[in-house]
Amino acid sequence: MALTKEQKDAVVSEVTELLTTSKMTVICEYQGMSVAQAQELRRNALQNGSSVKVVKNRLLRHAAAQIDSLKDLDLSGHAGQLMYIFNPEDEVAAAKLANEFAKKNPELKLVAAFSEEGMLIDEAGAKALAALPSRQEMIATLINTLKAPARGVVSGLSGNLGGLVQALEAKASN
Repeated sequence: MALTKEQKDAVVSEVTELLTTSKMTVICEYQGMSVAQAQELRRNALQNGSSVKVVKNRLLRHAAAQIDSLKDLDLSGHAGQLMYIFNPEDEVAAAKLANEFAKKNPELKLVAAFSEEGMLIDEAGAKALAALPSRQEMIATLINTLKAPARGVVSGLSGNLGGLVQALEAKASN
C-alpha cells in the first residue's frame, strides 16, 4: 500500500530527527532477510542504544537534504533494499552491531556509513569502523593506562615497606 503525503511527511520528519541526533548512520542491504532476523537485529539494536529503520531511499535523501551538514551527501550510489541503523551516543556502535549481525546472518550486508558531519564512508571504511573499540572500551583502556603508573608506584612502595618491616623485625629479635 502506498503512503499518503501526510504519512510520507511523518516518516521524513522522524528520519530527520534520527539523522540530526545520530553520530553515525550505517547503511545495510537486507535482501533475503527474514522477519525473525530483522526482529532479532532490532532487539540487538535496542540493547546497544541504536535504532533500525527501513525507509524508502528517496525519503531518506529528502530528510538528509533538510539538515545543513547532510545537504551535500550523495547517496545516489546506494539503491535497492536498504536498512539504516542510527546511534545517537557512539560513533562505532551501529557499525559494530551491523558487522556482528552480518557475521551470523549473511543476508545483511554492511554497505556504507555516514557521519553527522556528512562524510560518506565506503564499505571498507565502515567495516574498519566496526573493528574499532567502542566508546566504553576506549574509556576503560584509558583509565587502565592512567592507573598503571600509580599501581606500579604503590606496588614498589609496598614491596620496599615489606622488606623494611622484615628487617626491623629481624633486628628486634636479635
